[in-house]
Amino acid sequence: MSADVDVLVIGAGQAGLAVSHELGSAGVEHVVLEADRIARSWASRWDSFRLVTPNHTVRLPGGEYRGTDAAGFLARDEIVTHLRDYAASFHAPIEEGRPVTALVQEDGGFRAETPLGGIRARNVVVCTGAYQREHRPPWASELAQRVYVTGPGGYRSPDSLPDGRVLVIGGGQTAAQLTEELHDAGRDVALAAGAAPSMPRRIAGRDAVDWLEDFGFFEHTLADMPSPAVRFAANPLATGARGGHDLTLRTLAASGVPLSGRVTGVDGDEFVVADDLAVSVAVGDEAYRQIWGAAIAVAEAQGLPALPPLDLDDTPLEATEPPRVSELGAVVVACGYRPAYGWIRIPDLVDDMGFPVHEGGRSIRAPGLWFVGMPWLSHRKSPLLLGVGEDAAAVARRIAA
Repeated sequence: MSADVDVLVIGAGQAGLAVSHELGSAGVEHVVLEADRIARSWASRWDSFRLVTPNHTVRLPGGEYRGTDAAGFLARDEIVTHLRDYAASFHAPIEEGRPVTALVQEDGGFRAETPLGGIRARNVVVCTGAYQREHRPPWASELAQRVYVTGPGGYRSPDSLPDGRVLVIGGGQTAAQLTEELHDAGRDVALAAGAAPSMPRRIAGRDAVDWLEDFGFFEHTLADMPSPAVRFAANPLATGARGGHDLTLRTLAASGVPLSGRVTGVDGDEFVVADDLAVSVAVGDEAYRQIWGAAIAVAEAQGLPALPPLDLDDTPLEATEPPRVSELGAVVVACGYRPAYGWIRIPDLVDDMGFPVHEGGRSIRAPGLWFVGMPWLSHRKSPLLLGVGEDAAAVARRIAA
């Protein structure tokens, strides 16, 4: 085919930048198209957002963290600055403000449609993020007609929400972080929680992420997991706020946050809530124990001083009824994200969960189409600043070859 560029990279987040760096190092001609600005997804996080993994886990090829606070947690704007400086450091060929509205196969290659015209490429690397679309349960649209409803993408700070009581709905990391922030700001907030693993922030003064890395946790592959549905599993509850500290359903309850089970619907002025708070707490407790046990195993294997046994309070938590709809000023729906690849007009591109069918990042349905930054692309760490660089290097090598 007659191509405008050999390789087209779509997206200028950490995955797209890492791919660009590796393609450039291999001497492969390429262009990166970014719908908005570099690091847009990070820039769109709420004002107080911080990494939940230590700064030293920023390991992009040629863009590793080199600051003085390796055990700290970068703030939102610091992450954005780091990524934009990274792009500038190797003169990444990025066209900002050029969204790709459709990708089609054409003459043995691909054509990307943009508002400024089409671009033809022999190879395309899709780097549009781990998850692209906030998940809203079916009842959320009806609820939004009666009370202010937002998701994590629309939340900025406690003051950005209308006055009044707040209900946060969701069981994952974001829901817990926003609940804690709202409570600390003096807002009257309750959490309708789902099941998610919990983790200690530090064990014997060392971050749990470091213990888990030594344990091999981030090297797990999808084949190691009991089901592909793990791609939708909630991340461990964790926070980098205030230097990093434990954040679990138990710590939220201890601080005075009312907890209930999962919201499954809305009936008139009341939320329909599952009687499963105890189950969610148990899931968190078990993960907390397993992570502590992993650290003990690492310490033994490395000949380190023995770690103390875990002393975890297992007192049952009392569930409370969530506020009525009419009592609320705002609802924050933080129920996770889903993949969105409908703009790629290639039949049978994705599996029944919406993820591209691939082998090592190479689409099985469309030769020449690649993916980087996707959950579990090769390992658990694939979408993370910790591991995306390895996948980017592997894909770039294969394209160059």
